[in-house]
Amino acid sequence: MSGRERILGRIRRALADVPGDGTAPVPGRPAEPSPYELAVPRAYLREHGERGTTETVDLLARNLADYRALVHRAEEDELPGLIARLLDERGARTVLAPDGLPPRWLSAAGAARVPDLAASTAHELDAVDSVVTGCAVAVAETGTLVLDGGPGQGRRRITLVPDHHICVVRVPSQVVASVPQALERLSPTRPLTWISGPSATSDIELDRVEGVHGPRTLEVVLLG
Repeated sequence: MSGRERILGRIRRALADVPGDGTAPVPGRPAEPSPYELAVPRAYLREHGERGTTETVDLLARNLADYRALVHRAEEDELPGLIARLLDERGARTVLAPDGLPPRWLSAAGAARVPDLAASTAHELDAVDSVVTGCAVAVAETGTLVLDGGPGQGRRRITLVPDHHICVVRVPSQVVASVPQALERLSPTRPLTWISGPSATSDIELDRVEGVHGPRTLEVVLLG
């Protein structure tokens, strides 16, 4: 038996309980749809456990920290000062500000602003000390931030090249419990970037190396 036959056999067995066999239509009777044309229901849980808003946000904070992201909490009036402090602690002289980022967020920062330009090269972005963005949604169960290129988020590459990323999450409006709930808020036609902690990889010896294909330091501000 070839590999192709094995795969097709598994597909047929998986679809065995789906109505419709895709046989040729009988004159005078409506044709049954092929099982390949039907949506197969899956009884996946949309959320694991029952949590209130506060518990969901706390779960997000714990999972972000578990991924070695640095988590901060702030109110609206505290945000400019907090971002300025985080940039100062990094010694950031330049900060990339994408289009649509609320100007007030960086109003207390002393670092020079770098615009998000289509013409910027990878070398130019690598020279940027920090980037500050918002996000589209944050997933509590997985500790994941999702950016979709909307206002205040910028092009995908600005969060993949600079070494320090500060991401602001509005609480609780941008926080969901699970991935299925996040997908309902996102458009598959937009450039989605899913971030679970700082960029990291490990070799066969499980030696962890951070900053290989993205920021070495991820700081998340839960803005409530």
